[in-house]
Amino acid sequence: MKTPATTATDPVRDYLSAVERETSVLPADRRQELLADLAEHIEVTRAERPDAAMGEVLAELGDPRTIAATALAEAGSGSGEPAPAPARRGKVHPLVPLLMLPLSLAFIVVFPDQPGPLFGVLFRIVGAVLLCTSVHWTAVQKTTGVLLTAVLPTVVIVTWNLSSGGPTGDGPALLANVTMLALLTGVSAWLWRVRRA
Repeated sequence: MKTPATTATDPVRDYLSAVERETSVLPADRRQELLADLAEHIEVTRAERPDAAMGEVLAELGDPRTIAATALAEAGSGSGEPAPAPARRGKVHPLVPLLMLPLSLAFIVVFPDQPGPLFGVLFRIVGAVLLCTSVHWTAVQKTTGVLLTAVLPTVVIVTWNLSSGGPTGDGPALLANVTMLALLTGVSAWLWRVRRA
């Protein structure tokens, strides 16, 4: 003959048994610590609010599966898999490539003779590499940024110099440089706004 079930007579024991079942993959000491904490919380709540129904006290603690999922996530063993790695932090501040790209043109404009173009090209290459390897932007944002701040200005400058044999006057060259600087600054500002922390 079967003995009557204890679920109706001892809801606390049933609750703790459910938590114990759900956390069976936890190490035994961690599982016992969790169960002891829950039992203590139940006792303290009973002492502070003797009129509260036991179902209400247990409902405040939460569903045993939710408690188990939280404990498993904290232990890094949820579903037998390791906890997800923390978000990667960038080694270089996102402002560095965003300043290097517009400054590349400034070096070329301010110092048209050596070493200005050399520093300008170096800044453009390093800025593009830092932008591509950064964790602060998505792949689409990186591609857009490199195309608009490194590739397009280089193509425009090379085309300008090859088609006209170099700048033919201060007016058109100044207008082209100011337009290119505005483009670089605008793209850098956009990248700054859409960056991930």
